[in-house]
Amino acid sequence: MSVAGGSDFTGRILYPGDPDFDEARVGRVFNARRPGRQPAAVLFAETDDDIIRAVTLARRNGWSVSVRSGGHSWAAWSVRDNALLVDLGLLRDIEFDDESGVVSARPAVMGGNELDPHLEQRGRFFNGGHCPTVGIGGFLLQGGQGWLARGWGWAAESIVAIDVVTADGELVRADSSTNADLFWAARGSGPGFPGIVTRFHLATRPRFGYVGHTVQVYPIRLFRDVMSWMYSIHASVSPDVEIVCVSQTDPESGERVFVVSALALTTTRADAEAALAPFESSPLLAHALHRQFATPSSLAEQKKSQAVANPEGARYTVDNIWVDGEPSEIIERIEPLFRDLPTPEAFTIWFSMAPLRPLPDMAFSLQTDAYVATYLVDAAESAGDGARDLANRAWLNQAMATAQPVTAGQYLGDSDMGNRQLRFLGDEQFARLQQVLRHRDPGGLFVGYLAHDPSSLNRNHWER
Repeated sequence: MSVAGGSDFTGRILYPGDPDFDEARVGRVFNARRPGRQPAAVLFAETDDDIIRAVTLARRNGWSVSVRSGGHSWAAWSVRDNALLVDLGLLRDIEFDDESGVVSARPAVMGGNELDPHLEQRGRFFNGGHCPTVGIGGFLLQGGQGWLARGWGWAAESIVAIDVVTADGELVRADSSTNADLFWAARGSGPGFPGIVTRFHLATRPRFGYVGHTVQVYPIRLFRDVMSWMYSIHASVSPDVEIVCVSQTDPESGERVFVVSALALTTTRADAEAALAPFESSPLLAHALHRQFATPSSLAEQKKSQAVANPEGARYTVDNIWVDGEPSEIIERIEPLFRDLPTPEAFTIWFSMAPLRPLPDMAFSLQTDAYVATYLVDAAESAGDGARDLANRAWLNQAMATAQPVTAGQYLGDSDMGNRQLRFLGDEQFARLQQVLRHRDPGGLFVGYLAHDPSSLNRNHWER
């Protein structure tokens, strides 16, 4: 294969036809439901200079550029036709500044398995992604719906600076005063970001002293009653509590159940008990199949549970919505997503973000007081023939269509615009992002959003 300027890398570059090319193409894609798209080449960058040279190489050969950090994009956005895929998985260093409390980490660093233990040793915390193997790169660029986002903010709000390679092949620092347009776009634009972030600089907070976990497990038939109660209390619960309601299969009975999970990250056990007290007001406690109150836990235990729910090697079909409207209509419209899931491993979450707080000036800009996401997890061997994938997608599309009247938009982190397009930024912020793109990447070097209809980005598909 004839390639102009393709031999000056410290890292390894592979081309179609090379023996290991397919493994390089999709080997780090978490979702086993992998795309057939064919990059022009895959570079495993080992240095910042490799990343700079990659931009030059792509421009010389008429390729676009895509980036892979952790590989957890459900739709594998990094795998693009005729693009140079810059894989950052070999760049994993972390640096912590004791004086400022700022941690600097590469995009492929796993928030749960790598960054959190590093910070725990120093008595600090950063609210990374729930699944412990998620890299911080795509997670932060999409906004970062991490631990306790409800009360402690989106993880992207903790970005104080980024180091980024631009479309001109220049490595620059961006913060609130220098290259401020890139800093603004990096906090929420996701795969639309016009550059390759090589390092994030993140503010951290003092680590919590106690993890208290309240759990209530109900029969799925009580979904409407439980959700009605949740809508009556969730906005008044302490900001130190993460509130998630989950439809899942009970491992002992094999029956689908509805779980209320409230996780308090506080200084003391007494603080956790006070923060979790509202959950003892449930009028349905007598019907609970299991209940616990402020039970001692740990973030390690919680991360282990997340890993079990999101198994390696499974095929995933995922979609999500920000829901808005009268609680009674929301509950009616989303019920099929919780009640009728087609695989036993599948689960749906209702994630409280109430009470909503004003967001800082950043690209991320669309949210409501509750988020719903469905994860159709198919670990069956027979799933590989594609028929089950199609059946799962059809079921999920229909269930999301039922919820359409209460849908405000979607969160980039759990979306697949190749299947279904919704709003993901505020109108003003989306227009501003287009200005940044025209200024920073006028030639469209970076691949941008993988959408079924690029001309209809940031619109709910039924509103065209």
